[in-house]
Amino acid sequence: VAVDATTRRNLELVENLRDASKRGTLLEVLDATETAMGGRTLRGWLLQPLREPAAIEARLDAVEHLVSSPSAAGRLGEHLGPVADVERLLSKAVLGSAGPRDLEAMGASLRELPALKEVLAAAGPALFGELAAEIDAEALSRLGERLGAAVVDSPPTTVRDGGVIRANWHEELDELRELTRDGRSHLAKLESRERERTGIASLKVRHNKVFGYYIEVSKANLDKVPEDYHRKQTLAGHERYATPELKELESKILHAQERSLEIEQELFTALRQEIVDAAEPITASARAIGRADALLSFARVSASNGYSRPSIDESRGLEIRGGRHPVVERMAAALTGPGLGDGRFVPNDTRLDADSRQVAILTGPNMGGKSTYLRQVALITLMAQAGCFVPAKSARIGLVDRIFTRVGASDSLATGQSTFMVEMSETARILHEATPRSLVVLDEIGRGTATFDGLSIAWAVAEYLHEEPRVRARVLFATHYHELTELALLYDRAFNLRLATREWNGEIVFMHRVEEGTGDRSYGIQVARLAGLPAAVVDRAREVLENLEKNDLDPTGRPKLAEHDESRHAGAAPPPSQPSVRSAQLPLFGEGPSTDPRLLALAERLASLDPDELTPRQALDLLAQLAGEARQLD
Repeated sequence: VAVDATTRRNLELVENLRDASKRGTLLEVLDATETAMGGRTLRGWLLQPLREPAAIEARLDAVEHLVSSPSAAGRLGEHLGPVADVERLLSKAVLGSAGPRDLEAMGASLRELPALKEVLAAAGPALFGELAAEIDAEALSRLGERLGAAVVDSPPTTVRDGGVIRANWHEELDELRELTRDGRSHLAKLESRERERTGIASLKVRHNKVFGYYIEVSKANLDKVPEDYHRKQTLAGHERYATPELKELESKILHAQERSLEIEQELFTALRQEIVDAAEPITASARAIGRADALLSFARVSASNGYSRPSIDESRGLEIRGGRHPVVERMAAALTGPGLGDGRFVPNDTRLDADSRQVAILTGPNMGGKSTYLRQVALITLMAQAGCFVPAKSARIGLVDRIFTRVGASDSLATGQSTFMVEMSETARILHEATPRSLVVLDEIGRGTATFDGLSIAWAVAEYLHEEPRVRARVLFATHYHELTELALLYDRAFNLRLATREWNGEIVFMHRVEEGTGDRSYGIQVARLAGLPAAVVDRAREVLENLEKNDLDPTGRPKLAEHDESRHAGAAPPPSQPSVRSAQLPLFGEGPSTDPRLLALAERLASLDPDELTPRQALDLLAQLAGEARQLD
């Protein structure tokens, strides 16, 4: 069926989306392992990154070797690919649940170890030599050869079905199988031998359900019957006999299948026990395989995504040039097309230093990229200390003991915790446990409560992180409370960053670029419009915002945010009726004119004064008088 270009492009986009959805976490982005053991090791490294620079550098050396030598990486992957999950297979053997196919997989994996060890030993970095030394290839390969010689190719699922052990592995088993397959030929051979021995040409070996197998001799030949024949039955024209050999053959034929299954079970159990007896070297080898596979995965992802080697030191600084979010970058590359963007990720720099740039206050619009920026710094730090290359042009990471994050919004209703309570609990843990070596990432502290409450808490948290000697961690603090930018004026190690934006023809353009300075607006209403809020709601929100920003009050002292501009809302329903008299109040944000007559009187007196005409004594008396009147305003 012919497919037009648009349909083909849409199908490609669907496939890209499907692929991107599979790479939605850092683990999934970095996991290019060949074995299940490598996948588990990689996950463990990300959950528990290293804190020793020497160990981190050893991993980075190994990754760099594989990145710079694709042939070495290819050989390593070639020999890792056939290796099954020997850790899991060993566990099943220990528990007695390993089946024939598990033994086959174990044997094939162990036979691959000598070649794998040789590849690791030939690699340059010392870490590969250590991994090679942990693999007992000689002993385990012998066990692998033994399993391969004993277990058939593509065995059945369970041993009770038989057919698991190869031919020529056990002599008695081979005989029993032959009896099962060819019992009639054995009876024919016995009959021929007995005719020749007795000289009775009409002698026959027969069988029935009552007497089993017997030798039948006619009455005319009874005088030729040997003494070792035992009479079983007398008939009119024949006598029926049994011999020890016939009884033995009968027993073998009748019980060959049952006995062969018993022997197979015994042999299989013995082979499984051999695996259990080799548990220690198998476990050590499996761990080495997992570590080698995780290093290979780091190298593959670093090479394909253009990651660079980070520098790790003992300082308390952090400097990243051209940093990118590894997961968002992968998603952006998949989501290309009309209306979706060009797939490029905007890189950004980061510089934190405990002595001069400790607390970064990040402001900017919704959808501008604040959360992405915070997370990418944390992920780059995590990747570097796990021993992986990082998505940046360069990165110098001063060793971090822990990464603390307070991001997102969630509740725990089952335990009676609101969204704000969860937020505060997480913040409390950070303030109690962070150290000067920690990296703290805070995204919107204080947004779950009243504006002034939240602003006060956010301000106090930032101050504590800056001033408390026990903490003084490196901090990235994203917020929509623009008042927090004043911290940079008060504290020498606090500084401001913002997400750049541009306005074009009334539309907001997100630049996704972090720069020095403070953000002036959050552009929440524009984002609400992009999200699809009704136009009437967006227009009304703009009107309320304008009134709030101007602190406008009507003649009765009521904030104008409660009033409609009829010229802008022609035909709209009138607002609910309000009381015509309301006591005057101070402005919401402490700015703008007041209608309190006492304040107006004080203002008029001050405006009428000429300080140049007052003597010092008159000025002091006037100041004392005005201060007394001001106290009476309470």
